[in-house]
Amino acid sequence: MRILIANDDGIDALGIQTLALNLAANYDVLVVAPDRNRSGASNSLTLTRPLQPTKVSENSYRVDGTPTDCVNLALSGVIAGQVDLVVSGINHGANLGDDVIYSGTVAAAMEARHLGRPALAVSLVGDTYFETAAKVVQQLIEDSPRLALAPGILLNINVPDVPYEQLKGIKVTRLGYRQRAQEAISAQHPKGVPSFWIGALSEPHDASPGTDFHAVEEGYVSITPIHTDMTCHEAKKPLEDWVVSLTL
Repeated sequence: MRILIANDDGIDALGIQTLALNLAANYDVLVVAPDRNRSGASNSLTLTRPLQPTKVSENSYRVDGTPTDCVNLALSGVIAGQVDLVVSGINHGANLGDDVIYSGTVAAAMEARHLGRPALAVSLVGDTYFETAAKVVQQLIEDSPRLALAPGILLNINVPDVPYEQLKGIKVTRLGYRQRAQEAISAQHPKGVPSFWIGALSEPHDASPGTDFHAVEEGYVSITPIHTDMTCHEAKKPLEDWVVSLTL
């Protein structure tokens, strides 16, 4: 099996280096990742300038673009070789609930699914036990025939930041959601130009049993199947009834 690894924290991040080192012991691993931290890049593509992939070492490339750029280039023939599975991560910090809207980690996996490859997005809910998350990925890949999913579906995986032996198990979850984000923070600019930091994420609003928030809080690995169909199917019928009544 040949595995493409990408991320949004950048190619030098400890998370992706730990994952690549662990998987390379048993699989043919290709790393294609941004040249710097691109957290929060979501599904953005670089369309205003050409990209320049740079070979770092054998089977390792850095790209001056977004996580989605990295996967797109790797799977579109720019970086040669067949890829059987894409793993995005290990992200430094959680991607829970509506975090997935902004996450470059999830976006890289989503691009892989768009291009016809099975994909996992993996995040550590913390910044210490990356080996734990790497072992979880290894375990899932070893049983990969059972990971077969319909086209367009990827797995968003969040791993508690604890030693592997302290994990309580794995739960299949749904996305929770957070409260409204905190207000933007004023930043000092040397020339007095109005400047702001985007406000920090808020605490969960829906962290009830069955959500990804609840699973990791209880010490379980959370696996959430997600896809890009953002249609609210429940709203279609009321809208259809309303549209029929309109006279244009």
